[in-house]
Amino acid sequence: MRGEASASLGYDAYVVWLGEGRGELVDWLTQKWVQITGRRVVLAEAPWLAGPSGSVRGIGADFFARWGESQGLQVLPADPDDGLFAGLIALAGPSFDPQNVHPSIDDFYSHTAAYSLRIESRWSGLFRAFGWLISWMFARRLAQLNLPLANHELNAGIESRIVRLVDAQGELRHTAWVRQVVETGRPAFVGEYGTVMIPGHIGPCIKVVFPLPNGNAIVVLRPRVDVLLGMSLVSDGRGFGDPGFYFTVLAEPGAVWARYVRAMKEELNLRAHDDAITASHRFTVFGLPFLELRYDIARKCR
Repeated sequence: MRGEASASLGYDAYVVWLGEGRGELVDWLTQKWVQITGRRVVLAEAPWLAGPSGSVRGIGADFFARWGESQGLQVLPADPDDGLFAGLIALAGPSFDPQNVHPSIDDFYSHTAAYSLRIESRWSGLFRAFGWLISWMFARRLAQLNLPLANHELNAGIESRIVRLVDAQGELRHTAWVRQVVETGRPAFVGEYGTVMIPGHIGPCIKVVFPLPNGNAIVVLRPRVDVLLGMSLVSDGRGFGDPGFYFTVLAEPGAVWARYVRAMKEELNLRAHDDAITASHRFTVFGLPFLELRYDIARKCR
């Protein structure tokens, strides 16, 4: 079983396989950490923590097609104008007026598939070694959350596609954004995107769910209007229920173990320049910057 599991994942025999219910040892230990240090949450009382969870066998670029089929959902044919949500009006609230954001940024979120992305990664000092460790232990094996480690892998760009799942009545239930590194073919980020209301912020936030074995990672980002019609998405909360980073692990039907990771923060700043958009995505841990992703975003030529 162990050899079979490792071979099927394209990984090596150094990883201990604990069986179909628990997966690899490192994944199981992470899940136990969430259970021990987190809290048990009934999803009916905290629906903002609900989201798709993954298999112990990994995630991969086709995750949402497989998961949707298991949920009785259908994948809609891809449309070159598919967006993550219906524009920035979905985020309008007491602290965010989308009319004060450049129309190009609004167009990007409402027609995401119509844009091409180029990324440059900048790791801070010794954190690059930490990135390699996370990649070796988790990301490449799971085909999920592959933070770019070297810019030469990004020279050919990022393949980006929107996956939309509908129910039997044709109602849209889930929207996912799958990004793959063209050079390697590896999935970089496989996540569900949408808007959500949370206890710790007045007004809608963006919610991103990255499926993981027996659970997921959830990032909740509050929108902010910046100078010169710019916009930022910020995970600057201080406690459970605030914008920020959460790990969840399945407990039983309708319940999860959830851990708010206060030490992890991220901020995405977007600026419009004529017909293009630039973005800087900064990540910090314990207040120390460890990674910045710089994006060039432009509408595709037709």
